Amino acid sequence: MALVLVIIAISYIAVGLPDSVLGTVWPAVYADLDLPVSLAGYIALTVSFFTMLSCLMSTRLTKKFGTGNVAVFSTALTALALLGLSFSKNAVYFFLLSIPLGIGAGTIDAALNGFVALYCNNSQMSYLHCFYGLGVTLSPYLVSLCLADDNNWKRAYLTVGLLQSAITLILFIALPYWKKKEKNNIEKEETPARVLSTKELLKMPSVVLSCVVFFIICACEYTAGVWSSTFFAEYKGFLPDKAARTAMLFYIGMTLGRFVSGLVGKKLSSMQILKICVGILLSSSVIIALPLPSYVAAIGLLLFGFGMGPTFPNLSYLVPSLFGRDISQSVIGIQLASTYLGIMIMPPTFGVIAEKVSAGLFPCFLFALMILFVGASARLKRELKKEKT
Repeated sequence: MALVLVIIAISYIAVGLPDSVLGTVWPAVYADLDLPVSLAGYIALTVSFFTMLSCLMSTRLTKKFGTGNVAVFSTALTALALLGLSFSKNAVYFFLLSIPLGIGAGTIDAALNGFVALYCNNSQMSYLHCFYGLGVTLSPYLVSLCLADDNNWKRAYLTVGLLQSAITLILFIALPYWKKKEKNNIEKEETPARVLSTKELLKMPSVVLSCVVFFIICACEYTAGVWSSTFFAEYKGFLPDKAARTAMLFYIGMTLGRFVSGLVGKKLSSMQILKICVGILLSSSVIIALPLPSYVAAIGLLLFGFGMGPTFPNLSYLVPSLFGRDISQSVIGIQLASTYLGIMIMPPTFGVIAEKVSAGLFPCFLFALMILFVGASARLKRELKKEKT
Protein backbone atom coordinates (compact mmCIF):
# COMPACT_ATOMS: atom_id res chain seq x y z
CA MET A 1 0.00 0.00 0.00
CA ALA A 2 2.94 2.31 0.70
CA LEU A 3 3.95 2.48 -2.98
CA VAL A 4 0.33 3.17 -3.99
CA LEU A 5 0.23 6.07 -1.53
CA VAL A 6 3.38 7.50 -3.12
CA ILE A 7 1.81 7.21 -6.59
CA ILE A 8 -1.40 8.88 -5.38
CA ALA A 9 0.65 11.65 -3.73
CA ILE A 10 2.36 12.37 -7.05
CA SER A 11 -1.06 12.35 -8.74
CA TYR A 12 -2.31 14.97 -6.29
CA ILE A 13 0.64 17.21 -7.21
CA ALA A 14 -0.54 16.91 -10.81
CA VAL A 15 -4.06 17.92 -9.76
CA GLY A 16 -2.76 21.00 -7.95
CA LEU A 17 -0.20 22.35 -10.43
CA PRO A 18 -2.63 23.83 -13.00
CA ASP A 19 -5.12 25.20 -10.46
CA SER A 20 -3.11 28.16 -9.21
CA VAL A 21 -1.41 29.28 -12.43
CA LEU A 22 -4.15 31.52 -13.80
CA GLY A 23 -4.66 33.54 -10.63
CA THR A 24 -0.97 34.25 -10.05
CA VAL A 25 -0.07 34.95 -13.67
CA TRP A 26 -3.14 37.03 -14.52
CA PRO A 27 -1.87 40.53 -13.52
CA ALA A 28 0.95 40.10 -16.06
CA VAL A 29 -1.30 38.51 -18.71
CA TYR A 30 -4.02 41.14 -18.84
CA ALA A 31 -1.43 43.95 -18.87
CA ASP A 32 0.55 42.34 -21.71
CA LEU A 33 -2.42 41.41 -23.89
CA ASP A 34 -4.49 44.50 -23.00
CA LEU A 35 -7.40 42.46 -21.59
CA PRO A 36 -10.02 43.47 -19.01
CA VAL A 37 -9.15 42.36 -15.48
CA SER A 38 -12.48 40.53 -15.08
CA LEU A 39 -11.71 38.16 -18.00
CA ALA A 40 -9.85 35.83 -15.63
CA GLY A 41 -13.17 34.99 -14.04
CA TYR A 42 -14.67 33.98 -17.38
CA ILE A 43 -11.66 31.84 -18.26
CA ALA A 44 -11.96 30.14 -14.88
CA LEU A 45 -15.68 29.69 -15.63
CA THR A 46 -14.88 27.89 -18.89
CA VAL A 47 -12.39 25.57 -17.20
CA SER A 48 -14.90 24.85 -14.45
CA PHE A 49 -17.73 24.11 -16.89
CA PHE A 50 -15.79 21.33 -18.60
CA THR A 51 -14.46 20.12 -15.25
CA MET A 52 -18.04 19.86 -14.01
CA LEU A 53 -19.07 17.80 -17.05
CA SER A 54 -16.13 15.44 -16.65
CA CYS A 55 -16.89 15.01 -12.92
CA LEU A 56 -20.38 13.79 -13.81
CA MET A 57 -18.86 11.24 -16.21
CA SER A 58 -16.00 10.27 -13.91
CA THR A 59 -17.80 7.45 -12.05
CA ARG A 60 -18.49 5.52 -15.23
CA LEU A 61 -15.01 6.20 -16.61
CA THR A 62 -13.32 5.10 -13.39
CA LYS A 63 -15.42 1.94 -13.15
CA LYS A 64 -14.62 1.04 -16.77
CA PHE A 65 -10.93 2.00 -17.05
CA GLY A 66 -9.72 2.15 -13.43
CA THR A 67 -8.33 5.00 -11.33
CA GLY A 68 -4.76 4.57 -12.61
CA ASN A 69 -5.64 4.86 -16.30
CA VAL A 70 -7.86 7.86 -15.62
CA ALA A 71 -5.05 9.56 -13.66
CA VAL A 72 -2.48 9.09 -16.44
CA PHE A 73 -4.80 10.27 -19.22
CA SER A 74 -6.04 13.27 -17.23
CA THR A 75 -2.53 14.41 -16.27
CA ALA A 76 -1.39 14.14 -19.89
CA LEU A 77 -4.37 16.21 -21.01
CA THR A 78 -3.65 19.04 -18.54
CA ALA A 79 0.06 18.97 -19.45
CA LEU A 80 -0.76 19.50 -23.13
CA ALA A 81 -3.13 22.36 -22.26
CA LEU A 82 -0.50 24.13 -20.13
CA LEU A 83 2.13 23.78 -22.85
CA GLY A 84 -0.35 25.17 -25.37
CA LEU A 85 -1.01 28.21 -23.17
CA SER A 86 2.68 29.09 -23.32
CA PHE A 87 2.10 29.99 -27.01
CA SER A 88 -0.98 32.14 -26.36
CA LYS A 89 -1.29 35.34 -28.38
CA ASN A 90 -4.79 36.43 -27.35
CA ALA A 91 -7.76 35.48 -25.19
CA VAL A 92 -8.98 32.90 -27.72
CA TYR A 93 -6.11 30.57 -26.77
CA PHE A 94 -7.12 30.73 -23.11
CA PHE A 95 -10.73 29.80 -23.82
CA LEU A 96 -9.93 26.98 -26.28
CA LEU A 97 -7.30 25.37 -24.05
CA SER A 98 -9.64 25.65 -21.08
CA ILE A 99 -11.52 22.67 -22.57
CA PRO A 100 -8.79 19.99 -22.18
CA LEU A 101 -7.63 21.66 -18.97
CA GLY A 102 -11.11 21.31 -17.47
CA ILE A 103 -11.77 17.78 -18.70
CA GLY A 104 -8.45 16.54 -17.34
CA ALA A 105 -8.95 18.26 -13.99
CA GLY A 106 -12.43 16.82 -13.37
CA THR A 107 -11.79 13.18 -14.17
CA ILE A 108 -8.64 12.84 -12.07
CA ASP A 109 -10.06 14.85 -9.17
CA ALA A 110 -13.17 12.69 -8.79
CA ALA A 111 -11.30 9.41 -9.36
CA LEU A 112 -8.60 10.14 -6.78
CA ASN A 113 -10.94 11.46 -4.10
CA GLY A 114 -13.25 8.48 -4.50
CA PHE A 115 -10.36 6.02 -4.22
CA VAL A 116 -8.75 7.71 -1.20
CA ALA A 117 -12.07 8.11 0.66
CA LEU A 118 -12.66 4.36 0.34
CA TYR A 119 -9.23 2.88 0.98
CA CYS A 120 -7.38 5.41 3.16
CA ASN A 121 -7.91 6.67 6.70
CA ASN A 122 -8.59 10.23 7.84
CA SER A 123 -4.94 11.11 8.41
CA GLN A 124 -3.84 9.65 5.08
CA MET A 125 -6.56 11.62 3.31
CA SER A 126 -5.22 14.87 4.77
CA TYR A 127 -1.58 13.96 4.14
CA LEU A 128 -2.29 13.05 0.52
CA HIS A 129 -4.13 16.32 0.00
CA CYS A 130 -0.96 18.03 1.24
CA PHE A 131 0.54 17.09 -2.09
CA TYR A 132 -2.28 18.90 -3.86
CA GLY A 133 -1.26 21.86 -1.70
CA LEU A 134 2.34 21.30 -2.78
CA GLY A 135 1.24 21.46 -6.41
CA VAL A 136 -0.77 24.66 -6.03
CA THR A 137 2.02 26.21 -3.96
CA LEU A 138 4.76 25.27 -6.40
CA SER A 139 2.99 26.89 -9.36
CA PRO A 140 2.90 30.44 -7.92
CA TYR A 141 6.55 30.10 -6.93
CA LEU A 142 7.57 29.10 -10.45
CA VAL A 143 5.36 31.84 -11.87
CA SER A 144 6.94 34.46 -9.61
CA LEU A 145 10.43 33.42 -10.77
CA CYS A 146 9.38 33.78 -14.41
CA LEU A 147 7.72 37.14 -13.78
CA ALA A 148 10.58 38.58 -11.72
CA ASP A 149 12.78 39.65 -14.65
CA ASP A 150 10.48 40.71 -17.49
CA ASN A 151 6.93 39.55 -16.58
CA ASN A 152 7.37 36.56 -18.91
CA TRP A 153 4.10 34.76 -18.21
CA LYS A 154 4.51 32.51 -21.29
CA ARG A 155 7.67 31.06 -19.79
CA ALA A 156 5.68 30.45 -16.61
CA TYR A 157 3.11 28.32 -18.46
CA LEU A 158 5.89 26.46 -20.29
CA THR A 159 7.70 25.66 -17.03
CA VAL A 160 4.59 24.34 -15.29
CA GLY A 161 3.60 22.41 -18.42
CA LEU A 162 6.97 20.65 -18.60
CA LEU A 163 6.76 19.72 -14.93
CA GLN A 164 3.25 18.32 -15.50
CA SER A 165 4.59 16.30 -18.44
CA ALA A 166 7.30 14.79 -16.23
CA ILE A 167 4.66 13.73 -13.69
CA THR A 168 2.63 12.12 -16.49
CA LEU A 169 5.65 10.00 -17.40
CA ILE A 170 6.12 8.89 -13.77
CA LEU A 171 2.46 7.89 -13.45
CA PHE A 172 2.62 5.96 -16.72
CA ILE A 173 5.64 3.97 -15.54
CA ALA A 174 3.91 3.16 -12.23
CA LEU A 175 0.60 2.24 -13.89
CA PRO A 176 0.96 -1.61 -13.82
CA TYR A 177 1.46 -1.68 -10.05
CA TRP A 178 -1.43 0.71 -9.42
CA LYS A 179 -3.79 -1.36 -11.57
CA LYS A 180 -2.86 -4.54 -9.72
CA LYS A 181 -3.42 -2.97 -6.30
CA GLU A 182 -6.72 -1.43 -7.35
CA LYS A 183 -7.97 -4.79 -8.60
CA ASN A 184 -7.16 -6.38 -5.22
CA ASN A 185 -9.04 -3.63 -3.37
CA ILE A 186 -12.14 -4.06 -5.52
CA GLU A 187 -12.16 -7.82 -4.99
CA LYS A 188 -12.13 -7.32 -1.20
CA GLU A 189 -15.20 -5.07 -1.22
CA GLU A 190 -18.21 -6.78 0.39
CA THR A 191 -20.68 -4.63 -1.54
CA PRO A 192 -19.93 -3.95 -5.22
CA ALA A 193 -19.84 -0.33 -6.30
CA ARG A 194 -22.98 1.01 -7.92
CA VAL A 195 -23.17 3.78 -10.51
CA LEU A 196 -26.11 6.09 -9.85
CA SER A 197 -27.33 8.54 -12.45
CA THR A 198 -27.43 12.26 -11.76
CA LYS A 199 -31.23 12.08 -11.68
CA GLU A 200 -31.17 9.37 -9.01
CA LEU A 201 -28.70 11.30 -6.88
CA LEU A 202 -30.69 14.53 -7.08
CA LYS A 203 -33.71 12.72 -5.61
CA MET A 204 -31.77 12.31 -2.34
CA PRO A 205 -32.17 15.51 -0.21
CA SER A 206 -28.99 14.88 1.78
CA VAL A 207 -26.95 14.51 -1.40
CA VAL A 208 -28.36 17.77 -2.75
CA LEU A 209 -27.50 19.59 0.49
CA SER A 210 -24.00 18.11 0.49
CA CYS A 211 -23.60 19.46 -3.04
CA VAL A 212 -24.53 22.92 -1.75
CA VAL A 213 -21.86 22.61 0.97
CA PHE A 214 -19.21 21.60 -1.56
CA PHE A 215 -20.40 24.33 -3.93
CA ILE A 216 -19.81 27.04 -1.33
CA ILE A 217 -16.51 25.89 0.15
CA CYS A 218 -14.80 25.37 -3.20
CA ALA A 219 -16.22 28.61 -4.57
CA CYS A 220 -14.57 30.28 -1.59
CA GLU A 221 -11.29 28.44 -2.13
CA TYR A 222 -11.04 29.23 -5.82
CA THR A 223 -12.11 32.84 -5.42
CA ALA A 224 -9.26 33.22 -2.94
CA GLY A 225 -6.86 31.50 -5.30
CA VAL A 226 -7.84 33.41 -8.44
CA TRP A 227 -8.19 36.90 -6.96
CA SER A 228 -5.74 37.17 -4.05
CA SER A 229 -2.89 38.18 -6.37
CA THR A 230 -5.06 40.84 -8.01
CA PHE A 231 -6.22 42.06 -4.57
CA PHE A 232 -2.64 42.70 -3.49
CA ALA A 233 -1.65 44.16 -6.86
CA GLU A 234 -4.65 46.45 -7.38
CA TYR A 235 -5.71 47.31 -3.81
CA LYS A 236 -2.46 47.01 -1.85
CA GLY A 237 -0.21 48.37 -4.62
CA PHE A 238 2.14 45.38 -4.98
CA LEU A 239 4.12 44.81 -8.18
CA PRO A 240 2.99 41.69 -10.15
CA ASP A 241 5.88 39.47 -9.02
CA LYS A 242 5.43 40.46 -5.36
CA ALA A 243 1.67 39.97 -5.63
CA ALA A 244 2.28 36.47 -7.06
CA ARG A 245 4.60 35.59 -4.18
CA THR A 246 2.04 36.90 -1.69
CA ALA A 247 -0.71 34.81 -3.30
CA MET A 248 1.54 31.82 -2.74
CA LEU A 249 0.95 32.26 1.01
CA PHE A 250 -2.62 31.07 0.54
CA TYR A 251 -1.40 27.78 -0.91
CA ILE A 252 1.36 27.44 1.67
CA GLY A 253 -1.30 27.84 4.34
CA MET A 254 -3.44 25.17 2.65
CA THR A 255 -0.56 22.72 2.62
CA LEU A 256 0.34 23.38 6.26
CA GLY A 257 -3.30 23.06 7.26
CA ARG A 258 -3.61 19.66 5.63
CA PHE A 259 -0.38 18.47 7.21
CA VAL A 260 -1.56 19.52 10.67
CA SER A 261 -4.93 17.89 9.97
CA GLY A 262 -3.09 14.65 9.23
CA LEU A 263 -1.23 14.92 12.54
CA VAL A 264 -4.36 15.46 14.62
CA GLY A 265 -6.61 13.20 12.53
CA LYS A 266 -6.14 10.25 14.87
CA LYS A 267 -7.23 12.27 17.91
CA LEU A 268 -9.92 14.50 16.43
CA SER A 269 -12.84 13.47 14.23
CA SER A 270 -13.37 15.04 10.83
CA MET A 271 -16.36 16.94 12.24
CA GLN A 272 -14.23 18.46 15.00
CA ILE A 273 -11.53 19.46 12.53
CA LEU A 274 -14.14 21.10 10.29
CA LYS A 275 -15.49 23.22 13.19
CA ILE A 276 -11.98 24.49 13.98
CA CYS A 277 -11.40 25.30 10.30
CA VAL A 278 -14.59 27.35 10.06
CA GLY A 279 -13.49 29.48 13.03
CA ILE A 280 -10.09 30.10 11.43
CA LEU A 281 -11.65 31.00 8.06
CA LEU A 282 -14.09 33.52 9.51
CA SER A 283 -11.49 35.24 11.70
CA SER A 284 -8.77 35.35 9.01
CA SER A 285 -11.11 36.92 6.45
CA VAL A 286 -11.71 39.71 8.99
CA ILE A 287 -7.93 40.15 9.43
CA ILE A 288 -7.47 40.57 5.66
CA ALA A 289 -10.23 43.19 5.60
CA LEU A 290 -8.87 45.33 8.44
CA PRO A 291 -7.16 48.62 7.40
CA LEU A 292 -3.78 47.51 8.74
CA PRO A 293 -0.31 47.27 7.11
CA SER A 294 -0.09 45.02 4.07
CA TYR A 295 1.95 42.38 5.86
CA VAL A 296 -0.98 41.83 8.26
CA ALA A 297 -3.28 41.14 5.31
CA ALA A 298 -0.65 38.74 3.96
CA ILE A 299 -0.61 36.89 7.30
CA GLY A 300 -4.40 36.81 7.16
CA LEU A 301 -4.22 35.20 3.72
CA LEU A 302 -1.82 32.58 5.07
CA LEU A 303 -4.25 31.82 7.91
CA PHE A 304 -7.18 31.67 5.50
CA GLY A 305 -5.32 29.05 3.49
CA PHE A 306 -4.49 27.20 6.72
CA GLY A 307 -8.19 26.99 7.59
CA MET A 308 -9.23 26.15 4.04
CA GLY A 309 -6.69 23.34 3.58
CA PRO A 310 -8.25 20.60 5.78
CA THR A 311 -11.85 21.45 4.89
CA PHE A 312 -12.20 19.72 1.53
CA PRO A 313 -10.35 16.47 2.41
CA ASN A 314 -12.32 16.05 5.64
CA LEU A 315 -15.60 16.67 3.85
CA SER A 316 -14.61 14.10 1.21
CA TYR A 317 -13.52 11.57 3.82
CA LEU A 318 -17.00 11.60 5.39
CA VAL A 319 -18.78 10.60 2.17
CA PRO A 320 -18.55 6.76 2.43
CA SER A 321 -19.69 6.76 6.07
CA LEU A 322 -22.57 9.17 5.43
CA PHE A 323 -23.87 7.81 2.13
CA GLY A 324 -22.54 4.24 1.88
CA ARG A 325 -19.39 2.76 0.34
CA ASP A 326 -21.25 1.31 -2.63
CA ILE A 327 -22.42 4.70 -3.96
CA SER A 328 -19.65 6.91 -2.54
CA GLN A 329 -17.90 7.29 -5.92
CA SER A 330 -21.17 8.44 -7.52
CA VAL A 331 -21.83 10.88 -4.66
CA ILE A 332 -18.30 12.28 -4.82
CA GLY A 333 -18.67 12.72 -8.58
CA ILE A 334 -21.78 14.90 -8.27
CA GLN A 335 -20.33 16.75 -5.26
CA LEU A 336 -17.25 17.66 -7.27
CA ALA A 337 -19.45 18.70 -10.18
CA SER A 338 -21.23 21.06 -7.79
CA THR A 339 -17.90 22.46 -6.61
CA TYR A 340 -17.01 23.41 -10.15
CA LEU A 341 -20.44 24.93 -10.63
CA GLY A 342 -19.52 27.16 -7.70
CA ILE A 343 -16.19 27.91 -9.30
CA MET A 344 -17.99 28.81 -12.52
CA ILE A 345 -20.22 31.30 -10.76
CA MET A 346 -18.32 32.88 -7.87
CA PRO A 347 -14.89 33.88 -9.28
CA PRO A 348 -16.53 35.63 -12.27
CA THR A 349 -18.99 37.26 -9.88
CA PHE A 350 -16.18 38.71 -7.84
CA GLY A 351 -14.39 39.68 -11.07
CA VAL A 352 -17.31 41.93 -11.94
CA ILE A 353 -17.29 43.36 -8.40
CA ALA A 354 -13.55 44.02 -8.61
CA GLU A 355 -13.90 45.78 -11.96
CA LYS A 356 -17.09 47.74 -11.27
CA VAL A 357 -16.57 48.53 -7.57
CA SER A 358 -13.23 47.59 -5.99
CA ALA A 359 -10.87 44.64 -5.53
CA GLY A 360 -10.78 45.76 -1.90
CA LEU A 361 -14.05 43.90 -1.31
CA PHE A 362 -12.18 40.60 -1.68
CA PRO A 363 -12.11 39.69 2.06
CA CYS A 364 -15.75 40.73 2.55
CA PHE A 365 -16.75 38.41 -0.28
CA LEU A 366 -14.89 35.52 1.37
CA PHE A 367 -16.52 36.23 4.73
CA ALA A 368 -20.00 36.21 3.17
CA LEU A 369 -19.35 32.85 1.51
CA MET A 370 -18.22 31.34 4.82
CA ILE A 371 -21.43 32.48 6.53
CA LEU A 372 -23.38 30.68 3.79
CA PHE A 373 -21.22 27.59 4.32
CA VAL A 374 -22.05 27.50 8.02
CA GLY A 375 -25.78 27.73 7.29
CA ALA A 376 -25.72 25.02 4.61
CA SER A 377 -23.66 22.67 6.82
CA ALA A 378 -26.14 23.02 9.67
CA ARG A 379 -29.02 22.23 7.31
CA LEU A 380 -27.19 19.14 5.99
CA LYS A 381 -26.56 17.89 9.52
CA ARG A 382 -30.29 18.14 10.30
CA GLU A 383 -31.24 16.32 7.09
CA LEU A 384 -28.80 13.45 7.75
CA LYS A 385 -30.16 13.10 11.29
CA LYS A 386 -33.70 13.07 9.91
CA GLU A 387 -32.84 10.34 7.37
CA LYS A 388 -31.22 8.15 10.03
CA THR A 389 -34.28 8.55 12.25
